[in-house]
Amino acid sequence: MSETLTTHPDTARDTAPVPARVPALALGAVVAGPLFLALGVVQGLTRDGFDFTRNAISQLALGDGGWVQTLNFLLTGALLLAGAAGLRRATGGTWGPALVGAFALSFWAAAAFPADAGAGFPAGAPDATPMSGHGAAHMAAGTLGYLALCAAFLVLARPLAARGHRTWALASRLAPAAVLAGFLASAASVLAFTLAAGLGLCFLAATTARLTTPSAP
Repeated sequence: MSETLTTHPDTARDTAPVPARVPALALGAVVAGPLFLALGVVQGLTRDGFDFTRNAISQLALGDGGWVQTLNFLLTGALLLAGAAGLRRATGGTWGPALVGAFALSFWAAAAFPADAGAGFPAGAPDATPMSGHGAAHMAAGTLGYLALCAAFLVLARPLAARGHRTWALASRLAPAAVLAGFLASAASVLAFTLAAGLGLCFLAATTARLTTPSAP
């Protein structure tokens, strides 16, 4: 008597091998984070009054030359959306790519609702300013976006493990704790927030590259 093996659709998607040809769209999530950070660092080093120990990268969208950072937000969001679509095609999963897509949209929201001035930036701004409506919307977008990213890491740990990348899967489960710890420490250090945000972006780039590495023929 033969026995029929049934597989749950979600499990089948998670354990499916990476295709020999990976969608080029996936590269969006690989380059988005490093590019965003590189442009932010260059601006931070060249904009008058900006201090990485006191100011968040989001504030670079303020003042003269702020359009560069606004464009950085928009470009990063577009690249991440492309990357989410590429992840969907490469892995067959649904929730992980959808959460990366939500993270992408948070960058567009950050561009639409700029952060508040403060901590001496733009040059001449007072150390403390009351939170505005657009500043609150900016903060909410960033918070929800990074929560979505942390959730994406937890979801993507499954296909990583299914493909035999168990160390990567473990790192994907631990990364959210590191990102959130940096965010919680932001009350004491803006730099901790920046480093945590950068960690999230860079780990997403590395995870996407790992998940979309073509299978051997």
